[in-house]
Amino acid sequence: MNLIIAANWKMHKTAAETAAFCRELQKEESNFEGVDVIICPPFTALPTAGEILQGSKIKVGAQNIHWEEKGAFTGEIAASMLLEYGVEYVIIGHSERRHIFGENDMQINRKVKAAFNKGLKPILCVGETEDERHNGATELVLQRQLVSAFEGLNPEAINNLVIAYEPVWAIGTGRAATAEDAGNAGDYIHDLVREKLGVEVASRLRIQYGGSVKPDNIGSFVTLPSVAGALVGGASLATGTFINLITAARKAVLH
Repeated sequence: MNLIIAANWKMHKTAAETAAFCRELQKEESNFEGVDVIICPPFTALPTAGEILQGSKIKVGAQNIHWEEKGAFTGEIAASMLLEYGVEYVIIGHSERRHIFGENDMQINRKVKAAFNKGLKPILCVGETEDERHNGATELVLQRQLVSAFEGLNPEAINNLVIAYEPVWAIGTGRAATAEDAGNAGDYIHDLVREKLGVEVASRLRIQYGGSVKPDNIGSFVTLPSVAGALVGGASLATGTFINLITAARKAVLH
């Protein structure tokens, strides 16, 4: 099973900056064997990324989706709008969406359903806050977030599920989780998916770690049995750093 490394650019990069980045990244594409690389730019740069990366092994993802196909939802975006530009993946439930913009578990469940219904591959983000971690509630939080996200899903319709374990206290802080933290969370997520969605879905599941991931620590995560990649924020904004991170991940797994 390939590693899966996704760049979440958040509110960074214009269309022109995206074009330059994608062209530089394409030059290294032959060195990414065994890694599914995904670029998730802002909505305004999706057409540019989709055009440049068309036919490439490097895939395009979006950072959000609405659960309705159309309607009076100012500022939102539908699955068909994403598919038009070659988007294959979509990040759902990122902690910034949950904690800054107030998305709740029910809304995230509807977004996951919308993604699967339209053939998009969701990258479902879950993770605990620092207070929840200190109170020993990590597994309870993961259970709540995952069980609610899975509500009403048909396991037979799930062709590709990616779950990003992103402890909120590690995102953008420079303080990554330990490999033990990530491994324990990954094991728990695998077990819960197996219980709720079945052995077949769990066997295809890929779990990413996210939160202050860098080239010098990525190896400690992707060598864990339960972790198969990373959702990368700040370290994905500079082409050289992102390429070094992918290279380090490949090297760690191959050796």
